[in-house]
Amino acid sequence: MNTTTLARRTVSCAITLGLSALLATGVLAEERDRQRGHFSLPESGNVIGENYTVTVQEGDTLIDLGRTHNVGYEAMRMANPDVSIWAPFAGTEVVIPDRHILPDAEREGIVVNLSEMRLYYYSAPGVVETYPISVGRDGFGTPVGVTRTTVKVKDPAWSPPRSMRAEAAARGEPVPAVVPPGPDNPLGRHAILLGIPSYLIHGTNQPDGVGMRASRGCIRMFPEDIESLYERVPSGTRVNIIDQPFKAGWAPDGTLYAQSFPPLEENEGSFEPLLNAIETVSRAFGDAKPPVDYARLRELVEQPDGLIVSLLHTADEAPTPATPAPEVENLFGGELELSSR
Repeated sequence: MNTTTLARRTVSCAITLGLSALLATGVLAEERDRQRGHFSLPESGNVIGENYTVTVQEGDTLIDLGRTHNVGYEAMRMANPDVSIWAPFAGTEVVIPDRHILPDAEREGIVVNLSEMRLYYYSAPGVVETYPISVGRDGFGTPVGVTRTTVKVKDPAWSPPRSMRAEAAARGEPVPAVVPPGPDNPLGRHAILLGIPSYLIHGTNQPDGVGMRASRGCIRMFPEDIESLYERVPSGTRVNIIDQPFKAGWAPDGTLYAQSFPPLEENEGSFEPLLNAIETVSRAFGDAKPPVDYARLRELVEQPDGLIVSLLHTADEAPTPATPAPEVENLFGGELELSSR
């Protein structure tokens, strides 16, 4: 991106701010009318969706609202840190975090971002679908790499791994070698097998856990979401499992946004989060030197909440003390390879 393009984007951001506010109601209405999880790919940039608020009704939980609005447990908790998960007061306004930066990955097939606990499916030209997921908990991490879907199974039986049966037996709670289809089956009613042995995308009989690190490595979805994918995802679909705790991208109006998630515990020592974030922003800008608020960037990395934040100084904004951007060229280069992380 050259300096002229950057200036045009910055001015465009200021000009469109008032227009965006005027159109917000119409945009949100259009977004809520679309099919669950479906978004049109932007003509420029890589930001989709809009955040919005809903009012808690008597008897609602944040988990109920999250499932209704296609958001998982951790995303709802982080977006509403002062609201009770299980007993929010009726009349409370809660945030639905429905704005996303598309992962920095090829827009083909299924892309799973582990730290974000979200799946993206490029289902048709100009369309992306996205859904909350659960991934492997610490000690049972979901592997990173490129694979493909293989076999689809409806009403699968589940064979608990030997290690799990041994652990259960040691607790005095033995489990059977095979759990038949039914309400006690943790795979739910639909499963899509992957080319990585023993790993699946499947449903669950405990939907409250979607959006947590709760599995032994498989990718769990709400029952209604996996049923939808089961019917439409062809066998042989490319599945790219990545781990991007920090994402940056342009909105169509020329605003640079960033989105930060808590990194997976087992990967925290494998990279420096701030350097990784700066390198990600640098890729988004190319050779340009934009007015990035590095203090805001540091805060986003150190206090990740999954919400999208603008990283550009505006013309009428006093600059905040900036953290100088270190040289990070080629810090994270190379091909993504399958690992057991």
